Amino acid sequence: MIGGGQLARMTHEAGIPLGIRFKLLSDTPQDSAAQAVQNVVVGDYRDLDTLRAFAEGCDVLTFDHEHVPTEHLLVLRAEGHAVRPGPEALVYAQDKGLMRKRLTELGVPCPRHRLVTDPADVTRFAAEGGDGGDGGDGGGYPVVLKTVRGGYDGKGVWVVRSEAGAAEPFRAGVPVLAEELVPFSRELAANVVRSPHGQAVAYPVVESVQVDGVCDTVIAPAPGLPEELALQAQELALTVARELGVVGHLAVELFETPDGRVLVNELAMRPHNSGHWTQDGAVTSQFANHLRAVLDLPLGDPRPRAPWTVMANVLGGDYPDMYQGYLHCMARDPQLKIHMYGKDVKPGRKVGHVTAYGDDLADVRARARHAADYLRGTITE
Repeated sequence: MIGGGQLARMTHEAGIPLGIRFKLLSDTPQDSAAQAVQNVVVGDYRDLDTLRAFAEGCDVLTFDHEHVPTEHLLVLRAEGHAVRPGPEALVYAQDKGLMRKRLTELGVPCPRHRLVTDPADVTRFAAEGGDGGDGGDGGGYPVVLKTVRGGYDGKGVWVVRSEAGAAEPFRAGVPVLAEELVPFSRELAANVVRSPHGQAVAYPVVESVQVDGVCDTVIAPAPGLPEELALQAQELALTVARELGVVGHLAVELFETPDGRVLVNELAMRPHNSGHWTQDGAVTSQFANHLRAVLDLPLGDPRPRAPWTVMANVLGGDYPDMYQGYLHCMARDPQLKIHMYGKDVKPGRKVGHVTAYGDDLADVRARARHAADYLRGTITE
């Protein structure tokens, strides 16, 4: 697995019962997965020679992020290495401009969008959509601007309300994608897994609650979502996986609109934060099914174990003693599951998550929220 973050750490954990020998390419020995995996190579994933040396002896290469250069992956595959997902699929998770173009060709519903060249072009794009009606300077503002590569967790994304405010994204000298600001009612995610021979499974569609551009809480299944719309979202995700040739886990982040539609926001071709609930809440987790897919094994059952599961991220804050935090949370809720990533605590950084499950959504949500807040140090009882 290329990338040493928490996704690699949890994927490795899922492979232990299967006896999978796991090799990791990590940026540093302190990375989350590097603390847990025995066979660790420290190196730069952007360097082709490092990738070539790492790939020797591996049956399959997969990823915990989308940032490996596409041209390097093409070389590795040409030299006989199995790369899953393949570079032709992964590029649509790497490049937002290409992703929007391809999804539009497939007839997948997306926000109005266009590549823009400078702030004046942003104003022209905004005007094409009329008055945004959200406190901007008129002419269709506000507009969402995104760098086409490299953004995540709200980074590389700006909501701009005037031409003057549109200057910042262009300073990096990289292509910029403009999108309409969608007046959505909530964010959803459809997680699916697809194997090389075309078997695919779909998890229940979840509600994803974002705070300051970072996933805070995931509710499985999305409460109050009409069955017809849930099936439409699952079918959409399965179609995208098939048409793009995805092998492994695919997360399709969606906007649900007030008029009962879903629009695709982002794609991720790896295990994803919106699927963490599956560790404890599904028969087969996203991590186990991602491994099964990239190894071309039969996929596992994605159905939930309980009527409701809630995952809450633990973000960096003013921590009390962690052991005391465990004592409190585990004693208060013996069914609670805590997953920490071994990361240094930094304000706002995802350092772990908790999951709770049960028959009553309000109770499950309150239990997960209490534990996440207590471990963060924002509450003390």
